[in-house]
Amino acid sequence: MTTTYAALLRGINVGGSRKVPMADLRTLLTGLGYEDVRTYLQSGQAVFASGHGDEESLAAEITHAIEKHFGFRVEVIVRDHAYLKAIADACPFPAADLEPKQLHVTYFSAPVTPERFAEIDRSAYLPEEFRLGDRALYLYAPNGLGRSKLAEHLAKPRINKGVIATTRNWNTVVKLVELTGPEHHAG
Repeated sequence: MTTTYAALLRGINVGGSRKVPMADLRTLLTGLGYEDVRTYLQSGQAVFASGHGDEESLAAEITHAIEKHFGFRVEVIVRDHAYLKAIADACPFPAADLEPKQLHVTYFSAPVTPERFAEIDRSAYLPEEFRLGDRALYLYAPNGLGRSKLAEHLAKPRINKGVIATTRNWNTVVKLVELTGPEHHAG
């Protein structure tokens, strides 16, 4: 029984450093024995099927393979279709009424508690808002991520201490659900 997963790579192919060409990534993942390997955009999403391992062990395997091949460490989060769909379905903001650039999901490698974000004065950032989900944070940034002061604060190392955090816009969130779904699985 194989499961289809998405691998989310953090911080690659931005600003000329830490280059991971998607064709090379596909070759690497296929070499690990994964099936139906596809990539989405240049920002580090791969979709694959595997009959062994779990999200944690697959993430560790991919992290190790990338480091061995490219010579630098890339943090990776692996999540299956059921999780990705549940995150999209549980969105507390009206996704259908918003532009995709206004809505983002930060995926975390482990559960995060509200205490982690207690220092943030939420009212100071309005109309920007965030809500916590299952190993995820939903961010509403009406003017986009690039201009978001709240996103800047949420990205601080002390807030993300001890977890991998990687953010995707709503288009990518929805696309990953689609790409990991049963109708896309060739096997």
